[in-house]
Amino acid sequence: MKVLIVYDSRTGNTEQMAFAVAKGIEKNGLEAVLRKVEEASVDELPKVQALILGSPVYYGLPTGRIKEFIDESVKYHGKLTNLVGGAFCSAGGTHTGSETTILALLESMLVHGMIIQGYPHGNHYGPAAVGVPDDKALEHCEKLAERVANLVKKLNQ
Repeated sequence: MKVLIVYDSRTGNTEQMAFAVAKGIEKNGLEAVLRKVEEASVDELPKVQALILGSPVYYGLPTGRIKEFIDESVKYHGKLTNLVGGAFCSAGGTHTGSETTILALLESMLVHGMIIQGYPHGNHYGPAAVGVPDDKALEHCEKLAERVANLVKKLNQ
């Protein structure tokens, strides 16, 4: 089973988080397909069991390149139902739009009928880092991956 991880990163912070997510996916027995957004294709979506999106925060929202990927996914509207989804982001400071960015990513997944699992013990929507991700932020990325992997396994038994 495969998990597509698509991310944008201009400073390397979101990329570090994406690597941690991929590590967590593989640690939990699934294949991580890691793609920078400019190398990603929406045509990979029907071939995976989960999609995790990562973006820096730009003006309280995901980057334009991530939004473009989401917009292109319209060709699979109605065909991604029950795909598992998740999201993460990095921001330049506290209170600069981490939650709104993650929620924007998750909203697009919900429009597709994807399944999102929250987390009741903090980082409810998904991991967010401020600046360079510290060990705690990277641990949260691996926890997101674990939740996604476990849900994929349950749904595909």
